[in-house]
Amino acid sequence: MSQHLRSLTQTALPWTGPVGMLLLWQAASHYQLVSSHIVPTPVDVFRAGVRTAASGELLRHIGVSTARAAAGFVLGASIGFVFGLLNGVSDTAARLLDSTFQMVRNVPHLALIPLFILWFGIDERVKVYLVALGVFFPIYLNTYHGARTVDAGLIEMGRVYGLSRAELFRHVTFPGALPSILVGVRFALGITWLTLVVAETIAASSGIGYMTMNAREFLQTDVVVFGILIYAFLGKVADSATRWLEKRCLAWHPAFVVPGAETS
Repeated sequence: MSQHLRSLTQTALPWTGPVGMLLLWQAASHYQLVSSHIVPTPVDVFRAGVRTAASGELLRHIGVSTARAAAGFVLGASIGFVFGLLNGVSDTAARLLDSTFQMVRNVPHLALIPLFILWFGIDERVKVYLVALGVFFPIYLNTYHGARTVDAGLIEMGRVYGLSRAELFRHVTFPGALPSILVGVRFALGITWLTLVVAETIAASSGIGYMTMNAREFLQTDVVVFGILIYAFLGKVADSATRWLEKRCLAWHPAFVVPGAETS
């Protein structure tokens, strides 16, 4: 029973902060410490969400935004992963490419929106490519760092045991780099939604960003706040999924071993 209660507590603990902020928000609105014209009450935001969901618009906008986020993430993460591994295992590739990537990385990707519009127009491509560019660098940097910091002793041991280059990568290099790669995935998922907030203001006709911008035009503050909370919720879900993936893929890693699991 105590173990079940401990597991339940560990599951609920991360939500104490958001719930506490929600209660403070409601209390501040109730005692008129914050004007409802500036920030609507949580109850008003909830009602706005119910109205939007009942009309069917909410699921449609969430579906469109999720598709954009997924497409941009897969594109940017795939390219970042490939180049991160390439530069991580090859000194020649790193000398050839890494400096260029570092120079481009220091240019804020959202500042490139006007250039992206000139290159790709205002259709779906510009939104997906902006997300992909934002995702590329955290995945690249963490993959590169992970591949570079794999224990050289383990690599040498693998060579002594006669592992081929492919087997060495599969059994030593990739598992050793995986913790750093998954950190990059968590960071990149946050950038994905951050970029999408801005990208969906570019001539969009659907998506959560469009919903909030349209609500702003009609001074529907409750819908605007609800849209922001939806972004936060989707980001939390994505981060939780990555944490679950970490526990599954890194069960062998000392940092992810469940206390008492060996003795149970």
